Amino acid sequence: MPKSLKHNYFGRGFTLVEIMIVVAILGLLVALALPNFLRMRLDANESLIREDLRIFSTANESYRSMRNPPSYAADIQTLITQNYLDNTWLNPGNKHGYNFVYTVNPNGAVYSVEADVLNFNVSGIHYYCVDQSGVIVMGNAAGLGTVNGCVGGTPIG
Repeated sequence: MPKSLKHNYFGRGFTLVEIMIVVAILGLLVALALPNFLRMRLDANESLIREDLRIFSTANESYRSMRNPPSYAADIQTLITQNYLDNTWLNPGNKHGYNFVYTVNPNGAVYSVEADVLNFNVSGIHYYCVDQSGVIVMGNAAGLGTVNGCVGGTPIG
């Protein structure tokens, strides 16, 4: 076999410096991309929670319309038992990293459901509330939901 066609693949490879440069470039790319991915996760969780609150509002209004006299559900379990909500509401801590606090006044005419962040800066950064008005309110701290509906915060729709 001619010497020019013969290759020695076992003696070739990357030097330590070349490997370190590649690892440094990959580390830089990860460092630049990671905050964006984490922010996208927070945004997704918060978007899902707002949608869950809209679903809850619709379910509770449907429940109320079927009662004589009209009144809102006494608790979340009632809405699940009556098939207005699905079973994912049974363990709210697993619902996108938020916990729900449901409050209804004694005569059943006013309610609020507050979504509280379980792991701040991990699952979300805002607190949300919806009441009998159907308007979702966003705030920076817990305590938006009361027996008189949502208080404080900024209406977002």
